[in-house]
Amino acid sequence: MDKKGFEPKILAFCCNWCAYAGADLAGVSRMQYPPNIRIIRVMCSGRVEPELVVKALSLGTDGVLVLGCHIGDCHYISGNHRTVKRMAILERILGYLGIDPARVKLEWVSAAEGARFAQVVSDFTSKIKELGPIPLQELRP
Repeated sequence: MDKKGFEPKILAFCCNWCAYAGADLAGVSRMQYPPNIRIIRVMCSGRVEPELVVKALSLGTDGVLVLGCHIGDCHYISGNHRTVKRMAILERILGYLGIDPARVKLEWVSAAEGARFAQVVSDFTSKIKELGPIPLQELRP
């Protein structure tokens, strides 16, 4: 598929307490952002394991967002610190698999940041459009 008509499939893991509420605020405020995103609500961004992201990419998702509470604001105290560590590990795993680490992005979005949520989604969608579709052969032996 050429990049010109390409519409990426983007998966977002959103923390229940902040990012998901930020997404909800963006929706009820009728803020515009690309419809390419599918949201999975998780209790904490710290629960998003690298294996989940790799699995999503292997099934044809073109990009994955992990959205959580700002550092210091985690409902579970240190969950987002765990997320930072896991995303560093994930970046190395993606490198080993030959996948551009730019296909995965970690961002902090609070419940009051609906506009920020919309901007993050818009920027990430643009970035994934530039990268084009994920070549699935990268993930196959």
